[in-house]
Amino acid sequence: MGISKGGVQYCFGNKDALIDAMFERWGKAYDQVFDSIAGSDPAPVTIVQAHMQATRSSDQASSAKAAGLMATLIQTPEHLDSTREWYRGRIAGLDLNTEQGKKARLAFLATEGAFMLRFFGFMDIDQAEWDDMFADMQKWVLNEMVQQD
Repeated sequence: MGISKGGVQYCFGNKDALIDAMFERWGKAYDQVFDSIAGSDPAPVTIVQAHMQATRSSDQASSAKAAGLMATLIQTPEHLDSTREWYRGRIAGLDLNTEQGKKARLAFLATEGAFMLRFFGFMDIDQAEWDDMFADMQKWVLNEMVQQD
């Protein structure tokens, strides 16, 4: 990258700070897509829909880097806690006593499962299959939620 090790250390101080900065950068890109879909005051189901669409639309290189950073971040208690909090927050408002809430939770879990399988390299999923998976989630889970409203 044309930067010396000393230059990186000067800018970030240590490896953890560098990882934090990289994850924050990826997070901002995700947040821009998420916010454009979810709007300013989204309902709990809309949060899940926006998360699914933001995950689907993220480019493969960025998502692979984010997965690698996640693997690194969850090795420390403070990062694991913040990761748990972030994930729980995505589905916190769902009413799991309703079919809509249950389906939204299922869509969230399917999205995360697909992301982790693809970007941790546990399953080869090309772009066409990726798009098909999200089309299925949209059709079988999210469309049914919209029809119930």
